[in-house]
Amino acid sequence: MKIIKQIALIILLLPSTYTFAQESVLSNISTAEIEQYIALAKQNYAKRKVKQAMTESVKTGISAAQASYFDIFNVSYIYRPENKAVIDPLNPYNINGFQLGININIGSLIQKPFIVKKAKAEYKVAQLEALDFDNELMLEVKKRYYDYIEQKTQLKIITQSALDSKGVAESLRDKFEKGSITLDVYNESRITQSEATTIKIQTEITYLKAKDLLEEIIGEKIATGK
Repeated sequence: MKIIKQIALIILLLPSTYTFAQESVLSNISTAEIEQYIALAKQNYAKRKVKQAMTESVKTGISAAQASYFDIFNVSYIYRPENKAVIDPLNPYNINGFQLGININIGSLIQKPFIVKKAKAEYKVAQLEALDFDNELMLEVKKRYYDYIEQKTQLKIITQSALDSKGVAESLRDKFEKGSITLDVYNESRITQSEATTIKIQTEITYLKAKDLLEEIIGEKIATGK
């Protein structure tokens, strides 16, 4: 008898099962939408902005290293008043007026090309890391987008299932009140409706979480219609 009841419920739910079979995640995925979300993530994602700032900071190191070439020169001067005797017994090479001197640090001169080269190499590494970050960001946007579409599709199916279960339960209630079915069959339909409602609530929460994660990485709210 129990098997007959289950078969009856399955027959009643066949139309909705056929509808579910027609649902497909692939049909809901939009390449244009993915590209739009990737562009938004590159524009708005805070961690990418931090990465860009770090790359620019490393880039300035090249200019600083190149400018440091002037550090190898040390310019000095001596001023000797005109009213002093030209001949100085302590330093016969002194003359009146200004005397300029330039010292060159040979050790620093040898090191500078390597310092500049190191700065350029660090900038190249920073650029590659930024490129790698963008690739990972692109994959993460796609992952969150696919999760979002999956949960959106699931919610549509589960919502329809809950509506069908409610319709079946109401139909069986009318039949029960007319004495066409037993109490066990009616109670089974009510249990099925309750389970479908519970699953629908859980699916709604999962959908909202997936939506929040996608919005967090693209930096904008997703339109309700999407």
